[in-house]
Amino acid sequence: MATTSFPDASPRKKKKAAAAATPARRAPTAGGAPGGAAPPEVCRAHVSPGDLVVRAADPEFARPFGLSADEICGQRLLDLLRSPVPARLREKFTALSSGSIRRFEEKVTGRDGTGRNFPAEVTAVAVRNPAGEIAGVVVLLRRCDGAVSGGPVLSALDAQVLEGVASGESTVQLASRLYLSRQGIEYRVGQMLRRFDAPNRPALVARAHALGMFAAGQWPPRVLPERVR
Repeated sequence: MATTSFPDASPRKKKKAAAAATPARRAPTAGGAPGGAAPPEVCRAHVSPGDLVVRAADPEFARPFGLSADEICGQRLLDLLRSPVPARLREKFTALSSGSIRRFEEKVTGRDGTGRNFPAEVTAVAVRNPAGEIAGVVVLLRRCDGAVSGGPVLSALDAQVLEGVASGESTVQLASRLYLSRQGIEYRVGQMLRRFDAPNRPALVARAHALGMFAAGQWPPRVLPERVR
């Protein structure tokens, strides 16, 4: 008696067959993307050691500065990026170029094509040639606009007043340095006390610190550029 065979249509076996037919996905690398590529939000530039001149860059790296990939080439990286402690950023790049360190990360501020500041994080990695010498530096930039969205933003004059209050200057000292009347200083301080819901000047400074208004590890205190309009 002849028998006829039919393909097994069980759902379980179909799933197994589909799984076998699907190519294996490459495991993400430490960089967070398959094959070692940087994550989509991270853009890349290559700079020469020592003078830190941009030699090549992704279009995405140049765009936040209002430049094209061609226009950003030849620019000095330290003219494009600012650190809350400028000397520290320069020192880290110097150590990287000399081979003292292999990489570092730093919070920085850039300036876009409209003149507005934007916060970012930079990771710099030294690249060596076969002889072991530093041949270049790869810089990865990730914008962090979301980190400060909705946070307090001060006028340039209010930022100077707040910096003076944080460093312990009196109303008379602030008025003399900023060429304002004592009443003008008291008015601006009073406005910030109400805005930050602080009962006095020490509480105002503490509240400003808690809100991330000041650059970390810097004296005299300086309001972050992205907090100034």
